[in-house]
This record gives sequence, structure tokens and C-alpha cells, in this order.
Amino acid sequence: MAEFETRVANLSDKRQALLALLEQRKKAAAAAQGEPRLGVRPAGQPVPLSFGQEALWFVDQLDPGQPTYNIVQVLRLRGPLDVVALRRSFDLLVQRHEALRTVFAVRQGRPFQHIDQGFVTATMVRDDLRHLPEEQREAEVQRLVGEEEVRRPFDLAAGPLFRTRLIVLGDEHHVLTIGVHHSVADGWSVGLLNGELSVCYGALVGGGEPVLGELPVQFGDFAVWQRDWLRGEVLERRLGYWEGCLAGVPVLELPSDRPRPVVPSYGGDVVEGVLSGSVLAGVRELARSQGVSLFMVLAAAVKVVLSRYSGLDDVAVGTTTLGRSRPELERLVGYFTNLVVLRTDLSGDPSFVELLGRVRDVTLGAYDNEVPFEK
Repeated sequence: MAEFETRVANLSDKRQALLALLEQRKKAAAAAQGEPRLGVRPAGQPVPLSFGQEALWFVDQLDPGQPTYNIVQVLRLRGPLDVVALRRSFDLLVQRHEALRTVFAVRQGRPFQHIDQGFVTATMVRDDLRHLPEEQREAEVQRLVGEEEVRRPFDLAAGPLFRTRLIVLGDEHHVLTIGVHHSVADGWSVGLLNGELSVCYGALVGGGEPVLGELPVQFGDFAVWQRDWLRGEVLERRLGYWEGCLAGVPVLELPSDRPRPVVPSYGGDVVEGVLSGSVLAGVRELARSQGVSLFMVLAAAVKVVLSRYSGLDDVAVGTTTLGRSRPELERLVGYFTNLVVLRTDLSGDPSFVELLGRVRDVTLGAYDNEVPFEK
């Protein structure tokens, strides 16, 4: 939390004002809707799936054995490595976060989370490739990473849904993979795991014990809380907002190089670009001057491009949110990510500054009325 507070303190006055407005609106919305307290669930209570988990579980039931929702990091490690300390570090992370020792079971036709409450060790496979000729080692690394980690599916019922692999290439040269299924982690979780792994390993190799601080709740507590809160009048009110917001939304037709396949191939790529320092500085200054976030400026720019390409002045795009609206969730590993739709009216030939105001209003409205995309 200290890091977060420092970042807030370094924001401009307008950005701090915008953040305060967001927090004020969140608290007001929570109070108006009778948002229950997020606390530790009663012992022995069945733990439902969160709405997001339920969607991924359903996809897995429809098309089992697919690696589509694998999250895999591949790290090349140079220098001395204490394998015992590394293994124990992963064990500590599994004990700390219930999500990493969770699988999905079915009872009376309904899925629920089964969380192992005993001492669970992390699954680490170790491959020693030092016996291979040097020119063959990298090829074997590519095969192991691709076939055994990236493309090998997780079994949501049997688990584990968190696994690691250490490939030994030399006494001081290793490749480490860290894999987790998306149903129990998201991008923010990966950053948390990396940070906590560094703390644990650093403390253990130094002869000490890692200090990470207690977690007030676990992901299962969040799932119970979410199911209790998002129902009845609260859910209907928020769904009503989205039904009105997205009524009659046009289909955005963009030119493509070829017809899209009927059956998704899940093949994709990443296209990267670099903004010059002067351009980035200008964008940040524009955001500060208009009291909006950097994301809002970029979202507005994307909408301008899509409008020009499609000829539409009514543009809706999807964007992910952290889904961690409460401070208790900031240090938890779990699947919180959500998707919201931002629909913006570009009619009337607005200036870019005017468009920024429209994007800001739409974005804040989406945050105020966020519901799981599955709903």
C-alpha cells in the first residue's frame, strides 16, 4: 500500500482530483446499493465459482483439453541458482494463495471450488539437458516449453492449476517456466507472484524468512461476496444501465485481408510500436490538462481511427478492467479481470478535447455500473 500511496502523491492535482472523484463515486454507489462487507467466509461453507470462473469453466466443458487459457512465463536465469530455495519459495506462494491450490468439482450438477487446506507443495518438473550437445539444448528447450508448458492443457478438475518447470542448461544457466490457468489468476496476479517470488527467494538464500504480510481475505471469500452482492435488485439495476447503454449498437465492420474462419484457430500475433519521448510527453500533458487518465486519451484516439476506417460515428470497443474495486483484493492472486464496453458518440464533428470529455463520461459510467461481462 505504501507504494500505491507514493504513486498517488506524485500525481498532478488534476489527476488526484480525478482519482478522488472515482473513489467518491465508488463509495456512493456501494452505499446506495447496500454493498455487503467483504470478509472471511464461514468455515466449511461451500465456495461457489466467481462469475468469471464460471464462464471459463463452461468454456472448458464445451471444448475440453484446450490450452487457450494457459498463462505461461518463460524466464532465462543466469548465475548461481539455489534450487532448494526456489522450490521452497514456490511452496510458500502456494500456501499463501488459496487460488493456487484450487480445482473445480461438480456437485448436483453445479461447479464449486475445491480448495486443498492441507500443506500443498508446488509442482515443479526438473529437466537436466547438460548431457546434450550444446547445439541441441536450445531446440530441446523450445520443445519442452512449447509442448509441455504452453500447449499442454490444465485439467480443471484434477489440477494442479499452477505448475513450474526448471530446465538446466548449465551450472549457471537455467530456463524457468511458471504456468497457471487463467481461471485462478490474471495479469495482475502474475505481477504479484513475480514480486513475492523475488522476496521469498531473496530471503531464503540469505538465510532468513520472507515477510510478505497477512492477506485479509482469499479469492474464495471474494467469490462468496460477489454472489451475495450481485443479485436481485442490484444486478437488475446495473444490467438495466447496460441494456440502455448498448441498445441498437451498430456492428463495426472493418476491412480485413481475408474472411475470418468459422471455427476459431486461436492463432494470433503481437504488433508493437514505439512512441517517441516527445509524443508521449505531449499525450501526458494533454491528459493532465483535461483531467483525464492516459488510458482515456488513448481510448479516444483508437475510437477516432475506428470511426475513420468504418465510417461510423457510433463506436463501441471492449476493454479489460482489473476487477479489484476494493483494497482487500489488491494483493490477492485470482481471476478478477473483467471486460466492459465503452460506447462513444462521435457525431457532430467534435474536437478531440470535446471527444475526451465524452470518453471520460462513458468510462466513469462503465466503472460505476460494472457487472461481470458474463452477465
